[in-house]
Amino acid sequence: MIYLASESPRRRELLQQLGIAFELLSVDVDESVSSGESPQGHVQRLAQAKAEVGYRSITPAQVVRPVLAADTIVVMDGKILGKPGNRREGVEMLQTLSGRAHQVLTAVALLDGRTWTALSTSTVCFREMTLDECYAYWQTGEPADKAGAYAIQGLAAMFISHLSGSYSGVMGLPLYETAQLLTAAGVDWQPLALVK
Repeated sequence: MIYLASESPRRRELLQQLGIAFELLSVDVDESVSSGESPQGHVQRLAQAKAEVGYRSITPAQVVRPVLAADTIVVMDGKILGKPGNRREGVEMLQTLSGRAHQVLTAVALLDGRTWTALSTSTVCFREMTLDECYAYWQTGEPADKAGAYAIQGLAAMFISHLSGSYSGVMGLPLYETAQLLTAAGVDWQPLALVK
């Protein structure tokens, strides 16, 4: 069993796919971009910070277990597209992504006294979207709390013409990299599909 330092229901679902038992930790980390920070440096710093805050929050009454955390950002032309604050920002982000390719970076950190990290980079191509489609998609409520204002596992899938990289990484937790970290850290786990 591990701790998952995340509020994301998508990360919970993805971790469950690996058959890993986990307990949730609530963490609060300032996600502001530091001056001069690269997108890669930013996402890796946040994932590690979330793991560290989660690890420090374990009370003496709790069993000490590894803490897993992740952070996902959308990058277009070297600029980070965060979560939209309102409809205008969300529609602007969708229009920026329309007809173009962008990168999705997801960093994963596992902390058990030692720190293990990995970075997943994927390229996502959107078809051309009309302004009406952007507004209609916003009205579904799906883009409101998502980096880049879309969820690949939801309705936005109809806008995506090509994906190169990790589907689960774009969702928020790259399963290949996560499995590699758990194994490297010596976490005893076995995928449900392999259990006889």
